[in-house]
Amino acid sequence: MHRLGSQESSFVLVSSDQVALPVSGSMAMPRRLDQLLLRLMASCFLLQALSVHAITRHYKFNVVMRNMTLLCSTKSILTVNGKFPGPTLYAREGDDVLVKVVNHSPHNVTIHWHGVRQIRTGWYDGPAYITQCPIQPGSSFLYNFTVTGQRGTLLWHAHINWLRATVHGAIVILPKLGVPYPFPAPHKEAVVVLGEWWKADTETVINQAMQLGVGPNISDSHTINGHPGPMSDCASSQDGFNLDVENGKTYMLRIINAGLNDDLFFKIAGHGLTVVEVDAVYTKPYKTDILLITPGQTTNVLVTTDQSAGRYLLSVSPFLDAPLQVDNKTGTATLQYANTVSATARLTLVKPPPQNATPIASKFSESLRSLNSKEYPANVPQTVDHSLFFTIGVGVNPCANCINGTRVVGTINNSTFVMPSTPILQARYYSIPGVFTEDFPATPPHKFNYTGSGPKNLQTMKGTRVHRLPYNASVQVILQDTGIISTESHPIHLHGFNFFVVGRGVGNYNPKASPSTFNLIDPVERNTIGVPTGGWTAIRFRADNPGRDFNPTLPYCLLEGVP
Repeated sequence: MHRLGSQESSFVLVSSDQVALPVSGSMAMPRRLDQLLLRLMASCFLLQALSVHAITRHYKFNVVMRNMTLLCSTKSILTVNGKFPGPTLYAREGDDVLVKVVNHSPHNVTIHWHGVRQIRTGWYDGPAYITQCPIQPGSSFLYNFTVTGQRGTLLWHAHINWLRATVHGAIVILPKLGVPYPFPAPHKEAVVVLGEWWKADTETVINQAMQLGVGPNISDSHTINGHPGPMSDCASSQDGFNLDVENGKTYMLRIINAGLNDDLFFKIAGHGLTVVEVDAVYTKPYKTDILLITPGQTTNVLVTTDQSAGRYLLSVSPFLDAPLQVDNKTGTATLQYANTVSATARLTLVKPPPQNATPIASKFSESLRSLNSKEYPANVPQTVDHSLFFTIGVGVNPCANCINGTRVVGTINNSTFVMPSTPILQARYYSIPGVFTEDFPATPPHKFNYTGSGPKNLQTMKGTRVHRLPYNASVQVILQDTGIISTESHPIHLHGFNFFVVGRGVGNYNPKASPSTFNLIDPVERNTIGVPTGGWTAIRFRADNPGRDFNPTLPYCLLEGVP
């Protein structure tokens, strides 16, 4: 079976038995003209084949349990195809992607294609009970979407409970055939997935936290491509991910933070990094020696191997500038030059930044800029049609079965989300009443000193609430951290859209003064952002991705707070 638009099937069209030319009677042409016309038609078909090269890519994800030993402890984990991290999904811009997910595990599961725009394919986005029912044990589901207007690195992960701790992997979107990178082509590329590892079963960790009404236990280690690394507790000399390189080459690392909770610093001993893309959007080249990557974010960097030989440590360590617990273990890996004997070569170490290195984190975040070239413009909304102000934090609600009679909950505008039993998109499509209400507040119902100590009443409103946006409206969202219990950084991911980060600051957002600091020329474009501790972030996007049955009155727009 031919794949529509593939080079293989396109070239078939220029075979002689499929080119019909009048060659007899009064319509007969001179032989040379006939041959010339045939060559011209063949050339046209060849050009078409080179320009229309999108194909359909098929993947099969078998969700299975397997035993895994890390940190001298063995447990059973959920995986895709038995791999941790899971397999990398490769596609080109414009390709159709079909992924059949077969659930052989005892858990309900869904897969979210984190950052894929899902233009008019919101049904396949993956959040359980938002766009679909979970894939039950013994069942399967076919995801079907097109990669439209994107190229770079994204990720996929489970989107129910905490299964994404081990069910995740990379999405590599290459440019269309014949389209170069807007930077020097690297010698080779490598995927680097950062994560967190618990010795305990992660579903048990989150279930116990819910039952007790407190925050979940922190992880036991950070990982690089599934390994804590050679510097971890209980490590052998062979442990960890090893990146083999040659002297004098440039490599591109596709770095993904697939962790659940922690903002992460990333460094390579003795080597600089040049950021060229974040969240599958090209950036102006930014040279640095350290990255900050929030859960759900991706960063592509160029690394020039300008050392003569040796072994150099890669490190991933947490960033947290709030008085909260965090996994302070540093995950490590090794960059090794060719012809270096690992058993005898000295390992050049790297010193991670302090855990609370706010100036380093802020400098990195504020230095990123969109490429904003003719080929890749930054179409920043210059005016605002619809404005939202979201306060983000935690609350405390009554809980009769919890240890203290209360439960700590996440909240946006004092509203705590209640997971429905019927997917919201399904309820909207079939007009099923009672599943959700359209009264999610556009502004905080109670005004207070947001980054101060917070109100005396910490109880939140509970419900399955949505906020309707006009189609094609330019939308501005102010994301404001709060000091309820404690200020902290919050990763926020916008499903179905990219957005421009037009501003950020410390303290409370000032609607009169803060907009004067906005960058409306070349702000970084992302799908996930970390709201700074005790501060705010301003984002803008255009609500141009309809949802329910392609109805332009209801854009598919889900704001998800990553706990």
